Amino acid sequence: MEHEVAWKKYDEVDLETLEGLASNYIDFISENKTERRCAATAIRMAEKAGYVSLADAVREGRALSAGDKVWAHSHGKALILVQLGSNPLSEGMNILGAHIDSPRLDLKQNPLYESNGFALLDTHYYGGIKNYQWVTLPLAMHGVIAKKDGTVVDINVGDDEGDPVFCVSDLLIHLASQQMDKKGNKIVEGEDLDILIGNRPLSIDGEGADEGGEGAESKDAAKEPVKAFALKLLADKYGIEEADFLSAEIEMVPAGRARELGFDRSMVIGYGQDDRVCAYTSLIAQLEAPADLAKTAVTVLVDKEEIGSVGATGMASNFFENTIAEIMELAGEGGMLPLRRALSASSMLSSDVSAGFDPAYASVFEPKNAAFLGRGLVFNKYTGARGKSGSNDASAEYVARVRRVMDDAGVSFQTAELGKVDAGGGGTIAYLPAKYGMDVIDSGVAVLSMHAPWEVTSKADIYEAYKGYLAFLKNA
Repeated sequence: MEHEVAWKKYDEVDLETLEGLASNYIDFISENKTERRCAATAIRMAEKAGYVSLADAVREGRALSAGDKVWAHSHGKALILVQLGSNPLSEGMNILGAHIDSPRLDLKQNPLYESNGFALLDTHYYGGIKNYQWVTLPLAMHGVIAKKDGTVVDINVGDDEGDPVFCVSDLLIHLASQQMDKKGNKIVEGEDLDILIGNRPLSIDGEGADEGGEGAESKDAAKEPVKAFALKLLADKYGIEEADFLSAEIEMVPAGRARELGFDRSMVIGYGQDDRVCAYTSLIAQLEAPADLAKTAVTVLVDKEEIGSVGATGMASNFFENTIAEIMELAGEGGMLPLRRALSASSMLSSDVSAGFDPAYASVFEPKNAAFLGRGLVFNKYTGARGKSGSNDASAEYVARVRRVMDDAGVSFQTAELGKVDAGGGGTIAYLPAKYGMDVIDSGVAVLSMHAPWEVTSKADIYEAYKGYLAFLKNA
């Protein structure tokens, strides 16, 4: 079964809408490179669209009814948006779910040190990465530092014009004969992914030395003058000291904006498209849902998918269930049994990216069950590894219902597996909401170079994903 390239069906109106969506998407992923920033930006967009804080509604005891829109967050890193429909919640909801965390390098709690005239930051990589892809790459620093006095300092260095950037160094090819003989997962060890941040020592007057510097302000500065100068700069700019790293969440991510790719500008290359391409299109679909929905529309944007959906902000937490329980209470449908009925009667698209067929690595794909860029939204009936281990496997009846929704809305879609049966595999959040008994299927956008610092998607697939998610919220 061949799936037509979506580009062939577009008229001028479609192309204009597609380009507008892609432009806004490029801005979103360029400006929101951490889960905290994604959640904060999504809340601002939601409030502009008429959403109000669920926490405020609960505190005020405000009754909720059809047409009301509320948002809730967990620790500023996971978000749920809900637009109530005219049907009782106990009859089920239409749910979009995606994750807003991406592979990166996290600073360790005690990261700063000096070695041979360089100041460096020690990291612990987050999610599945190929270590060697992260060397000699301009990196930006994003995150927060929480101080003992309760203030939280926002860190954002490397993405604004004029900012310095940072990097992990690599061994020059002239001395790399032994390195080049190593296996790919050993070429650069995880403990060697240290961030180069400085080379200038602190002088006796507390400034950077012009002539190499002599003396120091303290015994520590005399021993590690480059580290001391880096700490002085951090103190001057952010009012922080070294011990404040203990209560920090700082992420090192590729510096620079996402860009259009190709002479034809048909693709997007950028950091974090796994899974912000699905998160953004789900968010826009939720915000543009019609006011007269029958079923309640829900979009869930969660953290920690890349490390197993764990913790208070992952899909495995009770955040989703607790939020729906609060909403049902305010909507006059409170109670454990109505909640269980609502969850089991719901339908969900677990939106995560799929592996796009890459002709350079065709041997790991089975072409007739592979996702191709430009052919529309991808549905994975199951994911997992080898014998479908760790997968949610959607029922045939649910797949047929989703097909009907997409066909009725004119959405281009394709079905796929994540490569050949024994080539590897991967998982999503789908199996977690499925535990409630609801229908769940994986859907998303095909990506080249998944989990690399820069990933590639097709504008056509971004557009079809948005259309598909909107159709699902309206008609599933």
